[in-house]
Formats: sequence, C-alpha cells, structure tokens
Amino acid sequence: MPGGHGPWRWDGRRRPPWWPEGEPWPPHGGAGWKGPGAHRMLRRAGCAITLVLALLGIAGAGAVWLLASALGIVATGTFARLVSVAGLLLGALALVAAVAAGRRLAAPAERLVDAAGRIEAGDLSVRVPVRGPAGLRSLARAFNSMSGRLEATEARRRSVVAEVAHELRTPLSIIRGQAEAVTDGVYTPGPERMIPILDAVRSLEVLVDDLTTLGLAEAGALRLRREPVDLAVLVHDTLEAQRAAAATAGVTLSADLSGAPAALEADPARLRGVLSNLVGNALRHSSPGGSVRVVARPAAAPPGVELSVVDDGEGIPAELLPHVLERFVKGDGSPGSGLGLAIVRDVVEAHGGSVDVASVPGEGTTVTLFLP
Repeated sequence: MPGGHGPWRWDGRRRPPWWPEGEPWPPHGGAGWKGPGAHRMLRRAGCAITLVLALLGIAGAGAVWLLASALGIVATGTFARLVSVAGLLLGALALVAAVAAGRRLAAPAERLVDAAGRIEAGDLSVRVPVRGPAGLRSLARAFNSMSGRLEATEARRRSVVAEVAHELRTPLSIIRGQAEAVTDGVYTPGPERMIPILDAVRSLEVLVDDLTTLGLAEAGALRLRREPVDLAVLVHDTLEAQRAAAATAGVTLSADLSGAPAALEADPARLRGVLSNLVGNALRHSSPGGSVRVVARPAAAPPGVELSVVDDGEGIPAELLPHVLERFVKGDGSPGSGLGLAIVRDVVEAHGGSVDVASVPGEGTTVTLFLP
C-alpha cells in the first residue's frame, strides 16, 4: 500500500485507481480551472449571466414605468407602453431560459448523486449516462468504471466464498462419515479407519495455508525473506522430495541446469513451495511412462532466471488455458483445489517476476517462471 505502514493518503496529482484508463487526469487536461477550456466556459457563463441581468434590468425598468403610468405619476404614450411590455416579456423569457439552463446543468450532477445513493444501498449495477459538460462527462465515465469494478469485485468475492465452502465440504464429510461409522459400531476403530480422517485433515490444512497465502498476497502483505538461494540445491531437493510420488506414478523426474546461474536472490521457503507445487501438479497430470523435467537457464531481458517445469502429460484444454492462473480454476476431474497456480503467480509476482503457461492438449504443459 502506498505510504508504507502509515495511513493512506491520496496524492491529488496522481490518477486514482478507479479513474478510467485513457481518461486524462486531472479531468481538465491537468490545468484545472486555469486551462483554456475552463476559461472558455467561464467567459460563456459570464456573458450569459450579464445578458440575463441586463434583460431583467430592462424588464424591471419597464415594470416600474408601467406602474408609474398606472398611478398617474408619469404620462406615457402607446409606444412607451409597448416598449415596457416588450421589456417585461424579454425579462420573463430570460428568467425561464436561466431556470432551464440551470436545470440542464444540474441534471448530470443529480444523476450522479442518485446513483451514488443506489450504490450505497447495495445496487452495484447502476450506471449513469455520459452527458453534460466535459468535466461531468469525465466524472460520469469514472463513476461507471468505479461501479463496474465494485460489481466485479463483489461477484468475485461471492464466487470465492462459494468455492471455499465447496472445498471444505468434501474433507469435512469424510471426517464426519468415518467418525460416525466408528461411533455407531459400523467400523471397528483402528489405524485403517484413521487414515481417511488424517488425509482429510491434511487437505484442510493445505487449503487453510493456501487461503492464508492468497489473503496475504491480495493484501500486499506477503513478506519475503530474501537471501542467496543455490539454484541447484533448490531444484534437486525439490525433486528428491517428489521422488517417491513419481515412482508410484511411474513418471521420470530429471533436471537440466546447464547454463543457469549458481544462485539467485529469493525467499527459499516460498520458492521451494512454488517449485514443489508445479512438480506435484505435473506429476498428477502425467501418465505412467511420462516424464517431468525442471529446466533452468539465464533470462536475457530482463536479466534473471527462467525456471521451467515441463511435462508430457495430458495438457490443459484450450478454453481453460487463459484462466489457469486464476483462483479456483481447474479442469474437470482435477483433484486439486484450483489455488495452486494462483499461489505460484502471487509468490513469483511478489519477487518481481512473472509466470507463463504454455500447453497443448495431449502433448504436455510448460510452466515458466521469470525471476529477476
């Protein structure tokens, strides 16, 4: 968050985050009321007010003259009466025109106030017409952009809550079913009945850890303990930790670190978690006889390291690939929670890097981390 740990203050010279992309900030070309557009508008407003005041003055003079004539204070002819009546009519027309112009100028502001009230009441679908002077049109576009983002955020929040509830339901059902069966005497208590419960508890622990990491990343509070990390040790330790799972799946693990820098500055625990996540994911989606390789090489621009996990597994469906780094996105039948790649992206971006995923269904997937 800008400003570090102190209270956030918005610098009015910078574009606020909710202001539409492509719209100039400040709205008047950066010159506020000193810009040429503002001067032109002020001149027009001044001329209009002067004209209205002049017509009202003429109308007032005509009214006074007619009143004096009616009281016999002054003697007037037909022409003078006609001129006085014409002055009154012009004054009345000027007054009506001024009121209409005021209402026209105030209408966009009233629509914005009404829309803000609807948003406050929870209606995030509200939008306002982009009409009126240039400044109000810019404000209307910014308002529509802000309400659109609020609506998208709220939809995402509801989706995350629903997905979390869904992910919690399965392990909780296993724990409850096993416990009730043992309690009712259906199962004889023993280690074999505890294994499903322990697996479900581990699933819950992983889910809680993943949600904690995502929450920290979203709040910008994901802290990194950077230190020199030996890349070869990191890769080989990760592969050794996955060796038993790979043997069970019948998948070959290998590493190609030729040309890679010996070390990089990173959080070793976070980076090990990222690599374990990718290798474990590749194993789950590889067939017996397949292979998973970890490849590291120097990155040219920007300078850094490219760390890739390459498998020849089932690949990712084309319609899923653009969203695979989003939260709770997973393929049909995938045993994961759909959070793994989202966490990978958040941790790598916290390091100042980026993630690229390339996949061909039926041929395999390559996930590449670019680390500075």
